[in-house]
Amino acid sequence: MAGIPLSDDYPVRRVPVVTYTLIAVNVAVYLLSPMSLLAVWYGAPESRGCAIEEYLLRWAAFPAALLTGTRLTAEQAAAFTPCPLPSTVIWPGLSAVTSMFLHADAFHLTGNMVYLFVFGPCVEDRLGRFRYPLIYLGTGVAACYGFSLAEGPAAVPMVGASGAISGVLGTYLVVQFRSRVTTLLFGILPVRLPGWVLVATFFALDYLLYLSSRLSPNEWQDGGVAYAAHVYGFLTGLVVGLLVYRVRWGAGARLSDVH
Repeated sequence: MAGIPLSDDYPVRRVPVVTYTLIAVNVAVYLLSPMSLLAVWYGAPESRGCAIEEYLLRWAAFPAALLTGTRLTAEQAAAFTPCPLPSTVIWPGLSAVTSMFLHADAFHLTGNMVYLFVFGPCVEDRLGRFRYPLIYLGTGVAACYGFSLAEGPAAVPMVGASGAISGVLGTYLVVQFRSRVTTLLFGILPVRLPGWVLVATFFALDYLLYLSSRLSPNEWQDGGVAYAAHVYGFLTGLVVGLLVYRVRWGAGARLSDVH
């Protein structure tokens, strides 16, 4: 992601309960997963390979399953892992939601939660506690399916909140682009940037990385980043933000006409 945002100067009018809840759920799910070093009930970290792969088969989103609407076949699952298959696997459509709360490691989790902590409260405050989580989940699902359509039916797991958070950033660009965000550039230099500059840079960088990844289609399957999901999540959030605000402005205009 482009820079490390530290704070947004938008004065929220109430405690961003939804954002804090999303962060808490993401952290809790990670800490309870076999990817966490604290989850000692899965055994020693070096012997968790099958536990992790079983966990991913159960809860992660697989493009091959999303595109067909059916669970992975035994052959597809066996191509992903030689370990014993889980007895139950979540429905593919729902996996697009559950996969948003899975993270590969602590660094992956922290990077996503920092962006959500800085930009989420503003979007929640402007759109309300009902529409905001719908946008978060909806753009995350759109990111999963958009990525699957772009990359094809691979039997490789997709995990992380990046698609949903990209959607939040796209909406932020519409509802509060005038804010200034204190950002840590190069990990050492704190500067205050207009929110739209940071968010637009984030999208431009991800879009360029997405285009470059097209030159190496199998890169993400080897543990790479699903930049396409970021791009589609961001664009969905941008469109939804425009639609929601257009409806809001239209309603405001009608109310003004009454007076």
